[in-house]
Amino acid sequence: MNLSAEAEIDIPFFDVDPMRVVWHGHYVKYFEVARCALLRSIDYDYPQMEASGYLWPVVEIYLRYVRPARYGRRVLVRAQLLEYENRLKIGYVISERESGERLTKGWSVQVALDAATQELQFVSPQVLIDKVRGR
Repeated sequence: MNLSAEAEIDIPFFDVDPMRVVWHGHYVKYFEVARCALLRSIDYDYPQMEASGYLWPVVEIYLRYVRPARYGRRVLVRAQLLEYENRLKIGYVISERESGERLTKGWSVQVALDAATQELQFVSPQVLIDKVRGR
């Protein structure tokens, strides 16, 4: 399966530290922007998740900083679906738009909880599987 989506982000001044390098915590925010684009592409973004009766908390996240993102640069954030049958695992690559140079890579894991009972689902709900396979 090669389901992916991209988002472009212009690095704003308020995301950088005094060295004009993006503060490390903001990379997670950039991952989230691309993750939402990916989920929208299968019509299962957060409002649709909630409407389907499931919550999808992030339970694990990994980032590897390769090169710094800097103020005023445009970056491309790519999110790719890696796993979906038992959990939602999404891989990310952040690269500089102009040069294509890789800046950061990582992944996140989300699990399904029944919204009414808060019970962990050990397999992904059928609604997600249908959305992914129907694409």
